[in-house]
Amino acid sequence: MEESVSGFKRRGAWAEIVEHGERITRALRDAGADGEAFEEWNEWRPKSHERLGEDVSEKTAEQASVGEGEGEKAGKEPDEDLRTAGEKLSESYDHVERGDNGEAVDRWQDSINYVARAADSAGRKALRAVEGTVYRKVMTQLAPYYFDNELVSANVQKTTRGDDGDQFIFEVNVNDDELKSAVSDRLADYESDVDRWHVDTEKETSVAEAVEGVETPPERDDSRSTTN
Repeated sequence: MEESVSGFKRRGAWAEIVEHGERITRALRDAGADGEAFEEWNEWRPKSHERLGEDVSEKTAEQASVGEGEGEKAGKEPDEDLRTAGEKLSESYDHVERGDNGEAVDRWQDSINYVARAADSAGRKALRAVEGTVYRKVMTQLAPYYFDNELVSANVQKTTRGDDGDQFIFEVNVNDDELKSAVSDRLADYESDVDRWHVDTEKETSVAEAVEGVETPPERDDSRSTTN
């Protein structure tokens, strides 16, 4: 692993890239990271059973997708917000006629906010209508597969195909400097204490259960690793 101001970088085969992601995930958890941002990262990071050009590409496109704006979260269509904006503007005029300038300004500001929310919703809908074609078919062919939220920024790309198979570069940066330092310390501990890191794999157990007639033990947490 290479460590620099830009993050923690690992070069190698797919299994080594997956291991790098698992170690960082374990270090983040041990350093106290949790919540939605952590779960988003844990979902996106490459897994042993995935393919870069299929699974990671799909997750990257989903993560980069334009999210919902405030109007959409409220369940309002752009035309609904525009109607409300008109009503607020009308109320503003009424208050002006009554000499209530304070309320008039408040209603006028409300009207502007609804217009802005309508424009935001319409713009987001337009972007989502084309992002599937533009991003999935174009951008992922030109740029590394990347992830970015308030916790982690990361990218992975295939570099060469050698005698040992495909080679990749996986770089991960922890965006909070204090947390990044804690993660760095834990990664160093793993390097010295862990003799062998077991890369987690997705197991198909239904066939085994049917043949053997027994239930398989519960799987451990996806981001946890053990030693020999």
